[in-house]
Formats: sequence, structure tokens, C-alpha cells
Amino acid sequence: MTSTVPNAVQHADERQPPITMFGPDFPYAYDDFLAHPAGLGQIPATEHGAEVAVIGGGLSGIVAAYELMKMGLKPVVYEADQIGGRLRTVGFDGCDPSLTAEMGAMRFPPSSTALQHYIDLVGLETRPFPNPLAEATPSTVVDLKGESHYATTVDDLPQVYRDVMHAWNACLEEGADFSDMNRALRERDVPRIREIWSKLVEKLDNQTFYGFLCDSESFKSFRHREIFGQVGFGTGGWDTDFPNSILEILRVVYTEADDHHRGIVGGSQQLPLRLWDREPQKIVHWPYGTSLASLHVGGAPRPAVTRLHRTAGNGITVTDANGDIRTYQAAIFTAQSWMLLSKIACDDSLFPIDHWTAIERTHYMESSKLFVPVDRPFWLDKAVDDRGNPTGRDVMSMTLTDRMTRGTYLLDDGPDKPAVICLSYTWCDDSLKWLPLSANERMEVMLKSLGEIYPKVDIRKHVIGNPVTVSWENEPYFMGAFKANLPGHYRYQRRLFTHFMQDRLPADKRGVFLAGDDISWTAGWAEGAVQTALNAVWGVMHQLGGTTDPTNPGPGDVYDDIAPVELPED
Repeated sequence: MTSTVPNAVQHADERQPPITMFGPDFPYAYDDFLAHPAGLGQIPATEHGAEVAVIGGGLSGIVAAYELMKMGLKPVVYEADQIGGRLRTVGFDGCDPSLTAEMGAMRFPPSSTALQHYIDLVGLETRPFPNPLAEATPSTVVDLKGESHYATTVDDLPQVYRDVMHAWNACLEEGADFSDMNRALRERDVPRIREIWSKLVEKLDNQTFYGFLCDSESFKSFRHREIFGQVGFGTGGWDTDFPNSILEILRVVYTEADDHHRGIVGGSQQLPLRLWDREPQKIVHWPYGTSLASLHVGGAPRPAVTRLHRTAGNGITVTDANGDIRTYQAAIFTAQSWMLLSKIACDDSLFPIDHWTAIERTHYMESSKLFVPVDRPFWLDKAVDDRGNPTGRDVMSMTLTDRMTRGTYLLDDGPDKPAVICLSYTWCDDSLKWLPLSANERMEVMLKSLGEIYPKVDIRKHVIGNPVTVSWENEPYFMGAFKANLPGHYRYQRRLFTHFMQDRLPADKRGVFLAGDDISWTAGWAEGAVQTALNAVWGVMHQLGGTTDPTNPGPGDVYDDIAPVELPED
């Protein structure tokens, strides 16, 4: 999320190693684990070919299945909708197939180093994403309370925006040891990370994002807090995050997840789809040329899971939408966790009661988008004033506003090619405002809002196809865009994240491993989906008697040294 009101706290020396989204709760170097020539581990030959259920074909499920396959296991993937989950790329009917819209994840920070491993593995290309005031963004317009400001850098904005920027930076330093933690993460100084974070978790677990701002001398001004909420840092206004735990926000800013975003050329859904079809060169048990697709009848995942229950010998028995029943020694559950409460009939014995509580208390945020295809990137045309004189400004810009659209993004592939506009990207209450409207009704309201900001620009005349839209809270297999912990939820998240360490659980509570970005500490980021998938792979390997190479210990091998802070329950 490249800054609108930038993260002006100076980052550590650029000559240091790049930061990675591997902490501060569990500072394990997943990127090093993946890059090690010894691989992720091995299982006994007696277990080769054993089936493992993988429920959910999003990025986390596909990564887990891919790595289990490489170890010689047979992952059986169940998917209710389509491979990709919230990596969902769609086209526009009747338009050039190269025109795509990212309905879910669309921008990825360099600190997503484990994710980048798989992007590189399947040969995908990335390019800078046009966030507000990013280097790749020709211009940005900030429109608040009916007043618009055109900018190519933050220096073009009125002084009050820079005041808000400085207030945020001071707030982070005063209340959250920003520079020290950022430096420790960059240097992978685990003892220092744990020292800083353990104090902050105890101090701030019960604090909202908004309360954290209010407690800072730098943000005593309501006007500054209001501007910050509407324009924010990163992708735009963060007032939708104000009720959430400040710990959620600190994880983002510490790891620079809000900086230097890149998009995947051709769409993010290509990543899980390419992994599904990929034939790894280094694979155990299976013949060369084996892929996840080839291990599944017809090259497609099995359908939705409708029931999960335990059977004799602590087996995990799965019933799917076709009525097929299969029993497994182990299963990885990567779908939206609320599915276990509603669409899937589950035995209480699947998880300890405290884990059920954590699942029930998981808080999800709403989110909606709407895209339209246009004939060309007309926004790069130069504006003229009322007398016909050139102003030097683009006729339209990446736009942040307090109007209904909130965030508008302009996406092109060259000056003479068709392009795409994300007319609106909104969260929470702003997303719910769109929920009753059809795609065309949404577009009409959005064009009206943008017409008030750009009265001389006829966006409609450039539209060449029907809009596409999503409201993630209305998607039956998702029920929200991503998890965001509320104050007091740290203990719940710890239970979910550490669930892959099952030696401490009773025998009748083992065998199902939770994964997915909402199980991670960095929900809403694909990196969290990858990290928890790797945790689950380690868990399955360990349960089946496997081990990692001593030179490449896995997340479970080093768990006791870097386990997340444990807060008292009483």
C-alpha cells in the first residue's frame, strides 16, 4: 500500500537485507525454508501415496497440496467453486481476453517473500501497482468535502496532509517503537523482535486503532484523525480499520506490507492455476510429469465438502457434495473458517473447545469492487482550462474521496490498448452501501460521484463492456473479504495459528490442520496464506512420521524458540 499520506518514518538502511513479512508474532524465515536445497522434509516410504484431504482450492490449499505431492503424498483437493479462492481474476464479456479485473487480491508487497518464491517458480511477471502517489501512478486526486487536490507527490498536497503524515509517523514512534522493530525485522534479529513485541502485545491487545491514535499527542486534532481515516496511508482511507485491534495495523506497517506494491501481469489467479498444472522436477514417489491435475480424475478438484467427522482410529472422514465418503489420516482445512460453523456439518470433536471459540469469534471485514473496460487510458490526456489553455494535468487521476466510490484505480497496458478502471474499491460500511445494488446500478452511482470530481470528463463514452463486480460478504463460500482481529482477539488468533503444533493436543483432536490467510497473523495478505500452508505441510509430515533435514528446520522444529507471546487467560 504505497503511501497516500506516506509512511515517512525512514526505513532502515537499504543495504540491509530486504524485510520479510515473517513477524513479529512468529519470526520464522519461510523464504529461507523454501529456498533451501534440502527441501521441506520427507516422509517414511511406507506412507508414500497416502491420501491427504485438502479442503479449499485457494492459494493456501494449492500450495499445501503442491508441497505434499512433492513429498510423495497424494493430496485430494476439495473445492466448492473454483481454484484460486480470493485470487480471482475475471474477464469482460465480448472484450479482449487480455482485459482482466482482479476481484480479490490485486497488489502484493516485496515483503511477501514466501509468496514471491511461488510467483518466481511458475514464471509469472509482476509490475508496479498504481497506488495513490506511487512512482508508477501518473497522478493522484484527493477529494474531500467537495474540495479536490491534484498531486504527483505528497509535496503537491496542502500542508494539512503533511501535518497528518508527520502525526502518524510520530504516533508510531511514540507508541509502537516503529523504527526499532522495523530494523529488527529487516536484520532478522529474533531476540530483539520478541523483546519489543511481547511488551506491545501485553500493552496494546485491548486497544483499537482509533484509540491508539487518540492516545497520541500527535493526533489530538479530530480534523487530523478524520483526514487520516479518509485518506490514510497505503491504499486509501483506513477509517474502516479504526475499530480493529491496533496490533493488526502494526503488523502491516512494521513489515512494510503497505509499501511498493506490485501486481501480477495477466492476473493473480494464474498463480494457483499454474501450480495446479505444474510438474515439479524434484518429486518423491510419483513419476516425472505428475501434477496436482494429473492426480485428480478429469484434472479437476473434488466438489464442496458437506460433512467432516471423526471415525474409528481418529480418522478424518469427508463427505462431499456428490455424496462420496472418504476417510483420511490427515486433512488440511484452508477454506473460510466460518464454513465449519454453517455449510459443513462438523463433529464437535474435530477441535478443542477453545479452538471452536476462536473460530466463532473470528471477525471478517466486508469489501466490494467494480470494474469497467474502456477503449484506452484516456486519463493520460492532458486537461485544458476554460479558455482552452493546457494545464499540464491529466484529465483524470487515481482518486481518493469521501464520496461513495472512495478509491478509484486506473489500470492500463500501454497508451493505445484497451484499459480497465476500478471505479470503486471499498471496505466495511462503505461496501455494505453497495450491497443492494446490481452491477449497472452501482456503476451509475459511481459515474455520478466521479462526474462531480471530473465534470469535464465523459467516462461513459469510453466504456466498451459491461461492468463486473463483487461483494465478498455476499459470496456464499467466503462471507467476507478477510479477517481482522478486534481488540482482545490476540489469544484467539494465537490458538488458530499454533494449531499446526498438535503434539500437545489429545489424540482425538489431531489430524485436521487449519491454514489460510485468516489463520495467519497477516490476514488479507496472500503471504499469510502461503505461510500457514507451509505450517500445515510440516504438521502433516510430522504426524505421518516424517522429518525435516537438520540443515533446514521447519516451523515446527523451531517452534519453542519463537512461539507467539502467550497472554494469561485469567
